[in-house]
Amino acid sequence: MRIGIDLGGTKIEGIAIDDDGGVRLRRRVLSPRDSYVNTLSAVVDLVRDIEREVGARGTVGVGMPGAISSATGLVKNANSTWLIGRPLADDLPRLLDRPVRFANDANCFALSEAIDGAAAGADVVFGVIIGTGTGGGVVVNRRVVEGANAIAGEWGHNPLPAPRDCEWPGPPCYCGRTGCIETFLSGPALVRDYGEELGRRAVPDPYELKTARDIATDAYAGEPIALAALARYEERMARALGSVINLLDPHVIVLGGGLSNIDRLYDSVPKLWSPYVFSDTVSTRLLRAAHGDSSGVRGAAWLWG
Repeated sequence: MRIGIDLGGTKIEGIAIDDDGGVRLRRRVLSPRDSYVNTLSAVVDLVRDIEREVGARGTVGVGMPGAISSATGLVKNANSTWLIGRPLADDLPRLLDRPVRFANDANCFALSEAIDGAAAGADVVFGVIIGTGTGGGVVVNRRVVEGANAIAGEWGHNPLPAPRDCEWPGPPCYCGRTGCIETFLSGPALVRDYGEELGRRAVPDPYELKTARDIATDAYAGEPIALAALARYEERMARALGSVINLLDPHVIVLGGGLSNIDRLYDSVPKLWSPYVFSDTVSTRLLRAAHGDSSGVRGAAWLWG
């Protein structure tokens, strides 16, 4: 039995799966925000509860925000800031009395989809999470690629390729730079872009009350400003993914996260990315995640392949 833990900022999810990927049990608890000690306790209790209910002991994999630094062994780059600088990779195995494997949550997402999801059977897979942020993960031959600095796949903090005059130097990013892909392709970025277009057209609208889903719905209904915002979003995604294709040449790119539910992305973006790809043809497929928001926790369990 494999146990996966998805260590999120608002909830911690656990899953137990069989060797064939069948789900034996799935549980969620609220994340104890701002407390490292309470987070450890919540994960340990969740694992023990799963094992007690299933009646078996399992391997444990953890999908986490950020990564374990190869230099210090401590957590880095986590938006769950109470984890940063903490020895999670030492403490959790000690408390659970067994080895634990860790990977970035986007890597877990990509692994799940590569093993038995939308990209099953593909050799090179790039997984993209587009929601409140923009994450990415790389899987080659059903194995997560972490890289020398444990940041492989972090495409969201590269500059948006081929920026237009109106896109440079770009919005500020929480990482300290400007013009990152995340500042153009996250959900809040789509809402911001829509609001800026309203301002340019002097159209009164409480855009701050809209969500990315609202904008997509309005675009499908033919609302001109929403249509224009979504078209810009698609073209920017095409540029950003074109650079990924040039670098990794993946067989499949899988989208997850809230914005992955915008159906037209899967038709529009591949039609737009060819000018940014150094090839006469582009065979890469752009697909929606098969396991939805379960991919992260399933991928954590699959860290024990």
